[in-house]
Amino acid sequence: MTLFQRLWDDSIRTRRFLRCWMPTNILLDKIRTRRGLRWGIPAMLLLGGGYIFAAAMCVTLIRNGWHESLYLLFALLLWNGFKFLWIGPVSLAILARARIRERCASASAQRAGNSATSGSSPDLKDASFTTR
Repeated sequence: MTLFQRLWDDSIRTRRFLRCWMPTNILLDKIRTRRGLRWGIPAMLLLGGGYIFAAAMCVTLIRNGWHESLYLLFALLLWNGFKFLWIGPVSLAILARARIRERCASASAQRAGNSATSGSSPDLKDASFTTR
């Protein structure tokens, strides 16, 4: 196995681990579902803003004499904050696309239902039949 293949495999394993076990990634996956799309803007405002604020506090602490290893925490908080700031507009776009698709599907189903019953007699249109 070449070095490139090993690095590629390790990056895939790392991505899979982070995707399955890190809380922010789990939450972002839940937001990307159809039921979770409506939570994109609140997550952007609350969590994204909170992460950015915490990152700014890390920098303030470092400037006031705390240990510089807080830059690692700063980078993590900043990255997670950007992920949540990014999900807000993306979730709105995905939600709009999903609603347009649902509206088109219901309109085409309604048209198909109207065209299927348009040739039948009026007394059979309103009748409901059950088959067992």
